[in-house]
Amino acid sequence: MAAALLTSTSAFAAPPPISVPISSTGAANGQANDFASFLENLKRSNYMLGDLFGLRSWLSRYGMSLAIQETSEVLGNATGGTRKGAQYDGLTQMVFQMDTNRAWGWYGGLLNVSALQIHGQNLSADNLGTLQTGSGIEADRGTRLWEMWYDQKFLEEDRLDIKVGQQSVDQEFIVSTNAAYFVNTMFGWPALPSYNLPAGGPAYPLSALGVRFRYRPIDSINLLVGVFNGSPASNNSGDPQQQDPSGTSFPLGGGRLIMAELQYIYPSLGSMGYPGEAAPLARTYRIGAWYDTESFGDIRYDINGVPLASPNSNGLPLQHRGNFSLYAVADQMLWCNNTDPNNTLNAFARVMGTPQNDRNLIRDSMNAGLVYHEPFKYRPDDTVGIGMGYVHVTSGQQGLDRDTAYYAQLSDPNSFYPIQTSETYVEATYQYQVRPWWQLQPDLQYVFNPGAGVVNPNDPTHRIRNELVLGLRTNILF
Repeated sequence: MAAALLTSTSAFAAPPPISVPISSTGAANGQANDFASFLENLKRSNYMLGDLFGLRSWLSRYGMSLAIQETSEVLGNATGGTRKGAQYDGLTQMVFQMDTNRAWGWYGGLLNVSALQIHGQNLSADNLGTLQTGSGIEADRGTRLWEMWYDQKFLEEDRLDIKVGQQSVDQEFIVSTNAAYFVNTMFGWPALPSYNLPAGGPAYPLSALGVRFRYRPIDSINLLVGVFNGSPASNNSGDPQQQDPSGTSFPLGGGRLIMAELQYIYPSLGSMGYPGEAAPLARTYRIGAWYDTESFGDIRYDINGVPLASPNSNGLPLQHRGNFSLYAVADQMLWCNNTDPNNTLNAFARVMGTPQNDRNLIRDSMNAGLVYHEPFKYRPDDTVGIGMGYVHVTSGQQGLDRDTAYYAQLSDPNSFYPIQTSETYVEATYQYQVRPWWQLQPDLQYVFNPGAGVVNPNDPTHRIRNELVLGLRTNILF
């Protein structure tokens, strides 16, 4: 039963952010926009194709911008897993934005449309059997609309803005900026909402219709509140990506997902420093919660109170109304070189938990790590990091495991059905900035107790053994 669970649920993530500003006031890096200019500026340009043969400059005159980023990687497990091997997967992100002030003089409006082209194989599903999947870009192959929203600023100093439309909440909620340097899925969208929300929640590569309010009562405080469709899929059974492979169904028939997050940011926007004063150690703290109003099936018992693992069960889970979780995220700069502000050491931590053990797979999850910028002299844009992730399953899931083992042993005393507990991984990564538009990222992950201790489907008398995963990722901004 536990092994089957791994193949029927998904862990979603957030892809690498497109870090270069996509609203340009002129040609990229001031380049001439003739046909071959990008070849002359490959060492200096932020974009591989420079001004896109004049397209960026033309779009900019009308308040529009376009960014395209390709992420490709090869990851493989040298030890452990359900089988050994390496696989390629890749993601092309395309983002189009329009600034309404520059387009037709309407202040504070921003239109955003993004799309994904996902290619390659899924190492975690095919080889690893982990809960915390190995790469944040793993998803079903296909081309799909991702987000389509409009954001409007209000009040003096833009203290309020409202975003309406198809949104992926992992772009704003539960985010750790330092965690974004890592490859593993759970440094993006965490494990707890990935497994506990319907269809994994509106996070990459899915999204949901909704409205999000952001209010800044004082400069260092932000309050985010959003209401979204309860599930990014119209049907919560099966693979949500296959139900809507183009991303254009825009379901509204489910419950509601309500999210709220309070952020403290230091130094705040517009803070002034005194001459000779040391640079402040930047920090961002977030606390928040989500609540989903949909119905959630009991993970252990059917509607008659009979264990779902029993041969006498009708297989219809007992239904519960609503589901929620609390979380906290901290990004803290620990040290900054007084003579080189790019040379910094930063820490991050993110914890989540839910007390509702009867309807959820994951009881709590955690990510933490250190990120060091400019680890070597004359490498100001390189970054090295070490991080970890941890998940623990609920007592409801453990009860289901015990029931499954009990009924299986009644018919076969030699059957092997372990009880799931927790899974932990450690990741070490290095982002090498080859050119402003090109990164190479060797990566190492080691997973303890994969799947929280599930049986290996290819070796039914043993659990999946610990895994060493090695890989190389590259990001290219066109």
